[in-house]
Amino acid sequence: MTTPTVDHGAALTERVIASVEAEPHRLILDYAPWAGPWLDGPPEPVPADVLATATFPSGRPLPPSLRRWLAFDGGFFRRFGWFGPDHRFTPRPLGRLARDTLGDEWGGVYDALSTRFDECFLLPGGSDSRRVLATGEPDDHGEYPVFALDVDDIPCIELMYPGLDVYLADTAGVITCQGRGYSALAEDRTYGRRMRTHARNVFGGELHEDCLP
Repeated sequence: MTTPTVDHGAALTERVIASVEAEPHRLILDYAPWAGPWLDGPPEPVPADVLATATFPSGRPLPPSLRRWLAFDGGFFRRFGWFGPDHRFTPRPLGRLARDTLGDEWGGVYDALSTRFDECFLLPGGSDSRRVLATGEPDDHGEYPVFALDVDDIPCIELMYPGLDVYLADTAGVITCQGRGYSALAEDRTYGRRMRTHARNVFGGELHEDCLP
């Protein structure tokens, strides 16, 4: 695994936490008040003994970003259905998650990808689109990719962030992502290499895949 830096993994997540602590009740998304604030009350750390042995149901390890965030607060991810009150993770295969959030007509186009993306978690973001973290092969920083599901025009799944660390940092305004399109970070000097690693792992080097009915 690559040596951690302030731009990746737990160290980047630490910067997000500092930003949230400075303004804990600001909205996660200015354009989507339904998503609520970063903290809905005091932080709710996941107990250290629970976190020490936590893995995803598949047995895959938690990414460093998630492990660090959960040590700070578990309420954020609980609100978006990642786990229940017993801290057991509740992932969904991609098709099920898409149907639950986009409806059967549009969500059903992702059913064929459920075997490949069998352990997915919803993240706030988008309007007609959705943001989804999918476990699988991690990158050199131990992080799993975040995708955009877009059903406008031709439904597709597109790589958007190289990890939860970068998703949180961009959403919180800790970093600014340049470029246009969901996968703009593939050209970024800091995150492009990680994006291309995930692209090779999931799309044979491409950045997206169309999902035709």
